[in-house]
Amino acid sequence: MRKYDAPVTQLRVALAQTNPTVGDLRGNADLAVRHVREARKAGAHLVVFPEMFLSGYPVEDLALRRSFCNASRAELSRLAVRLKDEGLGEITVVMGYLDAIEGRWQKAGQPPTAPLNAGAFLHGGRVIVRYAKHHLPNYSVFDEMRYFVPGEDLAVARVHGVDCALMICEDLWQEQGPSVYARAAEVGLVVVINGSPYERLKDDLRFELCARRARQVGCPLLYVNMVGGQDELVFDGDSLVVDAKGGLVARAPQFREYLLVADLDLREATSDPTALTPSVDRVVISADPVPGYDPCTPPTAEPLDDLAEVYKALVLGTGDYARKNGFTSTVLNLSGGIDSALVATIAVDALGPENVHVLALPSQHSSEHSLADAEDLAKRQGVDYRVVPISGIYDAFVREVPLHGLAAENLQARIRGTLLMSLSNEEGHLALATGNKSELGTGYSTLYGDTAGGYAPLKDVPKSTVWALARWRNAEAERHGEQPPIPHNTIVKPPSAELAPGQQDSDSLPPYEQLDALLDDYIEDDFGADELVERGHDPAMIDQVTAMVDRTEYKRRQYPPGPKISERNFGRDRRQPITNAWREASTPR
Repeated sequence: MRKYDAPVTQLRVALAQTNPTVGDLRGNADLAVRHVREARKAGAHLVVFPEMFLSGYPVEDLALRRSFCNASRAELSRLAVRLKDEGLGEITVVMGYLDAIEGRWQKAGQPPTAPLNAGAFLHGGRVIVRYAKHHLPNYSVFDEMRYFVPGEDLAVARVHGVDCALMICEDLWQEQGPSVYARAAEVGLVVVINGSPYERLKDDLRFELCARRARQVGCPLLYVNMVGGQDELVFDGDSLVVDAKGGLVARAPQFREYLLVADLDLREATSDPTALTPSVDRVVISADPVPGYDPCTPPTAEPLDDLAEVYKALVLGTGDYARKNGFTSTVLNLSGGIDSALVATIAVDALGPENVHVLALPSQHSSEHSLADAEDLAKRQGVDYRVVPISGIYDAFVREVPLHGLAAENLQARIRGTLLMSLSNEEGHLALATGNKSELGTGYSTLYGDTAGGYAPLKDVPKSTVWALARWRNAEAERHGEQPPIPHNTIVKPPSAELAPGQQDSDSLPPYEQLDALLDDYIEDDFGADELVERGHDPAMIDQVTAMVDRTEYKRRQYPPGPKISERNFGRDRRQPITNAWREASTPR
């Protein structure tokens, strides 16, 4: 039984919703010091950073490199000393980092060097206690059983008289996980550090989970999540604080760095800190409660609506991929169609119009309205706009190598891809591919043509969502009294690759609303043909679309990375064999 008659004390906590860079140990430590300094100005007693903040997350196979594990451990110790030297040693800091079990080498079935996804309490220039993540997710984008050894004990640190239990991300999702130990240990505060990637509509699940765990343990809970882009993953922040009954106390805004400060009334610890508790590692950092003070009113940011979330995820992912990989500018082929228009707009919002370069690359089949729409968008957004006709290059090529039909169509796309990558090399821009998830799913793209680029902002965005995002972005501009960035004609005209006279997407693809619904069921949920028929999809369309998806896996393997927004993207989530004779069929074989 829990004791509910313990005295109550105050504690001001600061959740550092921050944007680390994988591998930049010293830079991440610098960022941590800045946030701790800001937290001290806010009067915080406890500052909490996200999962593996010091090393960045996910580190993937860097975790298997002994030199990197050792460097992460050393940087943690240096950070503790540095905080004290800079007058911040009296604040307790919870830091996520990459650790390893000392003196232990690889055992059968375990990763080399026994790496740990770890967190630690820092105070007074020292690393006080360490905790290793117990539950290692091995689904979706997570592959942590490949990289880490699971922890065993719960770390409980007494901070100003309050026993604080530390957990890491997946630990919170387990009904019989460390929360059971935390309840038995009668802790007054649960601290959960997270590297939880963004997916559409995921924030409600997080809040409900935090509320459930707080009620289970019987005390308030802190949930701090990182923010920023890392290759295909986007972390949205959305850090929050809930009380012992699961009620929302404070919430940080999404998709930006933020220091969330909140005052809590917490149960003061009364148990003997030296008492041995099974599976609990107890330490005392500071036993005396803080003197009483007037609490502040914590902020509670409203969650964004669905399209706002998606758009901000795309902007953050694109901007961080560019900056963290040393690019200050981008280049893309602006065709006058909806996909390239949205990519250009995302790039402008991510990096500024002065850093976005667009190329109109018309062929003999390009329409006048497409060129006009491209130029209109460039003027609206103030980007560098160049027109480079490719008809002469095309004619020179086919004089030497005669091509016909689809091969001749694809040559136009490949010429554009070559020019795009050549300017990327010449001028140092990050080349952006403009294809969407619907095209990528069906293989409706040209390998080494419109698949060319270093990053693909719409890789996980279905075509129907592309249109919705374009309308949303224009409406947002109008709401703020600004000119819509995307021309109306670009949004309303029928989509076309314009590689042949009078060509439209509908010539070879089903209507996008029907296609996207089918792709969602087949790709996201892995439904087979019979299940797809039960869900109302046309049998002929099932046969056509699933065959297109299955035979073009080789294209997707060669596509650039792009921000993940769905539950299952083409990339880290979905791993299908390229050589694969299985085909779904809605009719008997």
